[in-house]
Amino acid sequence: MGSLFAYYIPTLVVYFGIDLLSAWSLNLQYGYAGVINFSFIIFQAAGAYVAAAVSLGPDTGLNSYQTYIFGARLPWPLPLIAAAAAGAALSALIGLFALRRIRRDYQAAVMLIVSLIALQVVSADVHLFNGSNGLTGVPHPMMTALNLSLSSWEWVWVVLVLAICVVVYVLVERLCRSSWGRALRAMRDQEDAAASIGLNPTVLRLEVFVIGGAIAGLSGGLLVEFISAWSPGAWGYAETFVIFTALLIGGVGNNRGMIVGTLLVPILFLELPSYLPSFGYPGLVDDFEWIIIGLLWMLGLLIRPRGVLPERRFIASREGAGVMTVGTRKGFFGRLLSVGSGEPARLFHRSAGGVPTVASPAGIGDEARPEEAEVR
Repeated sequence: MGSLFAYYIPTLVVYFGIDLLSAWSLNLQYGYAGVINFSFIIFQAAGAYVAAAVSLGPDTGLNSYQTYIFGARLPWPLPLIAAAAAGAALSALIGLFALRRIRRDYQAAVMLIVSLIALQVVSADVHLFNGSNGLTGVPHPMMTALNLSLSSWEWVWVVLVLAICVVVYVLVERLCRSSWGRALRAMRDQEDAAASIGLNPTVLRLEVFVIGGAIAGLSGGLLVEFISAWSPGAWGYAETFVIFTALLIGGVGNNRGMIVGTLLVPILFLELPSYLPSFGYPGLVDDFEWIIIGLLWMLGLLIRPRGVLPERRFIASREGAGVMTVGTRKGFFGRLLSVGSGEPARLFHRSAGGVPTVASPAGIGDEARPEEAEVR
């Protein structure tokens, strides 16, 4: 029992860290930018396949039983860097045609179709990544160099995954609190208003899509180097909905909420039951897991649609955001005018014949003369 416990704990912690990276990636795209990425899992798969291929070496000799592209034996951590680059590159490629300015439900449909096509192509073509059999025998990084046993190496990987999670959390939080993050929320909430002040929604969506894809690719690289194998059966489109459920339960748009959602959904309801004694006919536990995921999705939307930890509204300082309150004009539009600007947004109340007109920022529209400005 002790040895089983020592094996299950590091495995669950590694899965938690990798699922958490996936949740932050998807939350950045959907929670902050409103991109309904139903093809999320293919970017994680791209990172996993590339990391495996550049770790296995050429598909000859000992690896001649499987065929794949990108065969190389790069020193660690280059496979992880290659995994993140693969996720980013695939995101850029798909985003160029899927993120055009069309309705978001159409974008979601395109993403889902891309996911289904990618799964069928990789499964059918054995020359890409060994078809439906997938890749096996991926070496554990640093295990031989440090002369570690498998159980000891697993704890090393636990520390590494958690350290990467801390770095990614800090990075994502800084991005979301920056002027770029405020621009994403402005585009998400009022795309036409954001475009009217000079923001480019298509470019913003592509940027956040590529960054999220890089994090997804990194998570796939970490996972394949831990489990030593990857096949199409590991990245069905249903896996994307598990991460989406974690977002809904934890709180869309809240990076701390992703910790709660990941702990509850992928770990508590999907991973933990697989280590419990089986009962009923084979596959019954798996069926119950997906039933629970569906119920969690519906109950989350009905009972607490904003999640356990709802999105927080950041109030930026004058120095950081350049927000200046003019008179009693507050709310979304007043804040929106300063999005993406490092300088204070000066609002002017101009009058025509003694009747005040709508306030406008300096530099937008007609030029406001200082003597006509009334800033309170």
